[in-house]
Amino acid sequence: MTGQDGSYLAEVLLEKGYEVHGMVRKSATGNTRNIDHLIRNPELFNRRFFLCRGDLADPTSLYHNILKIKPDEIYNEADQDHVGWSYDMVGYSADITGAAVGRILEIIRQVNPGIRYFQPCSSNMFGKTDSPVQSETTPFNPQSPYGCAKVMAYYLTRYYREAFGIFASTAIFYNHESPRRTEEYLSRKVTKSVARIATGKQDKLMLGDLSARIDWGYSREYMEAAWQMLQLDEPDDFIIATGEAHLVKEFVDEAFAIANLKPENYVVTDPSLLRPTKTSVLVGDISKARERFGFDPRVKFKELVKLMVEADLHAERSR
Repeated sequence: MTGQDGSYLAEVLLEKGYEVHGMVRKSATGNTRNIDHLIRNPELFNRRFFLCRGDLADPTSLYHNILKIKPDEIYNEADQDHVGWSYDMVGYSADITGAAVGRILEIIRQVNPGIRYFQPCSSNMFGKTDSPVQSETTPFNPQSPYGCAKVMAYYLTRYYREAFGIFASTAIFYNHESPRRTEEYLSRKVTKSVARIATGKQDKLMLGDLSARIDWGYSREYMEAAWQMLQLDEPDDFIIATGEAHLVKEFVDEAFAIANLKPENYVVTDPSLLRPTKTSVLVGDISKARERFGFDPRVKFKELVKLMVEADLHAERSR
C-alpha cells in the first residue's frame, strides 16, 4: 500500500467506489508518505480506506487479513522489487517476490476461491532474448535473482488458475515510473538530482550505463490496467508497456533540458554502478491488452519525464 504502485492503485480503486484495505508492514521509518493524503482525509480514512498490518513473510498475517476482510479482489503490490538489491539479497528476493505468491494463492484457495487475484510480473523475466519486441509467448530467460523470482510468481499464478480455477491474472509490467518512485531507481535518481542541481543543492549526478534502452511508462496508468484486467470475464496474462524504448541518455538529456541545464556539465559515469549481467533491449508488445480491454498508454516518454522533473523541482523549491 505504501509503495508507488500500491498508493496509485488505492487512488484508482477509491475513485471507482471501492472499499480499500491496504496492508502495511513494520519498517524502520514507518513510511506512509505516498498515502498520507488519504490518511488525512476524514471522508476516506477508516470509512472507505483502511490499513491493516501484515507482511508477505508471515503467512499468519496474510491468512488473518484475508479471512477478516473478505475481499472480492486482491492486488499483490508488495515484493522485493529492486533488481540491484536482489543480487545482494537472493534468498529474501526469492521468498518475498516469488514464494509469497504461493502463500497468498493457497490462502485464497482455502478461504474463498472466488476471490479475484492480480499478480504483477516484470519484463526482467525475459532477460536476454532474441525477440526485439516481447509478447506473452516470448520465452523467459531472466538475468537476475529478481527476474528469476518473478518467473516463479508468474508460474505459481498460472498454476493456481489452471489447477483450481481461481481467477488469477498476471501483468508483465515494463518499467513504470512516477514522482513516487524512490531514489534507488534510475528514473527518480535522475529527476531528483536535476531538481537539486537546479536549486543549487547538488553538484554532480553519478550514473552507470547510459546506453541502456528502456520501455518507460507511467505507474498510475499501469494500475488502471491492473483493475481492468480483474474486470474481464476470464483471467489471463498480459504485457503492459508503451511499446517504445529510449536510451538512458535520452532520459537524462530530456530531464536536464526541462530545467534548462546542460547534462555534460554535471553527469559523471561511475563504473561501480554497472550491473553484473545485462538484459537485452526489452520492448513490450501490447497488442493483446489493447484488443482485450483497450489499453492505450496516454503518458509517453517526454510527458513522463516532464511530469517527474516538474514535481521534483516544485518539491525542492518548496523546502
